Amino acid sequence: MAWNRVAVVGGGLIHFGELFSSSYEQMARGALDAAMGSVDSGFEPHQIEAIVVATQRGSLWGQEGIGGNTIPSALGISGVPCTRVENACPSGADAFRIAAMIVASGVHDLVLVIGVEKMRDKSTEEGLLSRAAAGHPVYTRGETAPVLFAPFATRHMHEFGTTAEMLAAVAVKNHHNGTLDPYAHFQSEITTEQVLASPTVCQPLRLLDCCPQTDGAAAIILASQDRARSLTKNPVWVAGFGMGTDHPYLHEKSNFTSLPATVSAAKRAYEMAGVRPNEIDVAEVHDCFTITEILDIEDLGFYEKGKGGPAALEGETAISGRIPINPSGGLLAKGHPIGATGVAQLVECWWQLRGEAGDRQVEINNGYALQHNVGGRGSGVSVVNILTSRNDN
Repeated sequence: MAWNRVAVVGGGLIHFGELFSSSYEQMARGALDAAMGSVDSGFEPHQIEAIVVATQRGSLWGQEGIGGNTIPSALGISGVPCTRVENACPSGADAFRIAAMIVASGVHDLVLVIGVEKMRDKSTEEGLLSRAAAGHPVYTRGETAPVLFAPFATRHMHEFGTTAEMLAAVAVKNHHNGTLDPYAHFQSEITTEQVLASPTVCQPLRLLDCCPQTDGAAAIILASQDRARSLTKNPVWVAGFGMGTDHPYLHEKSNFTSLPATVSAAKRAYEMAGVRPNEIDVAEVHDCFTITEILDIEDLGFYEKGKGGPAALEGETAISGRIPINPSGGLLAKGHPIGATGVAQLVECWWQLRGEAGDRQVEINNGYALQHNVGGRGSGVSVVNILTSRNDN
């Protein structure tokens, strides 16, 4: 497949948290300012040729959703083409994938990807509990996110001997990483004992096995190869990407120890990038619950099925471990503002590959970073993006 090379030349985000005093548009502007400020040779809004914005705002069935025009207006560049992407939890990752294809096609040379979400002050109609009630009146009865992921934890424990302590190790690691990330929602250490003593949400998942509801925004600037050279001397390239889908309802699943959408998305991304899992230096993966990170690192090929739990317990996924996972703090500590989540993960990958991640910097040997999200009805959609600092890719 022939396609033009695409570079990440800028990226930034605002502090994630409970941002009741900030509007969608204010958060988006903050993220853009941070991204523009990171471009080595400087950047101005008028240079943006197109925008892809990721958000779930106003996307509930039967409700009038917002279009793609409010963000360009808020950024002071009304008139610029803007496409709105809503694809559940991978919305930001998919917006990046789509923007990369726009630049790769040669239609636009400079494209802004922006993810923005307010989770803490949504209306009752927009909230996640209302979304859980949408769909089939029987199959989705009481189907909140913890209810959807708890069966995977239970089955993984049954088949592979995964323990509550292994799940807790994921939370402890990611909250530690969050203390090193100035943008994270939670910035305090937790212990295994605190995780195990926290209230049960849906057996076996406890409160500290779950990510918070968070507000936030993140932005990335993509450029064609020719334009990238004039903006930075240290570009990070898009090496590959992939998307996969799966059945939406639990009764359609063939097993509860793997997420097929992630497996197929990863296969496509690895093939496009021409790399293997063991060549990835660092990964930002979807850890909406502790069990999800364990499923992810197995489905992405970092560990054999059933080995993800022991790897977390033994510290192999720590910042100094064999394969650092979620150095940003992940969704568990950094937060999960749905539209912004994937974009923020990609910003972290960009920082890591450029050696700009500060106290949470991992050792980069091969020059590859992977970003992953999974979500939607029954975890039925997944996106994987792979970035590289190698100029020979």
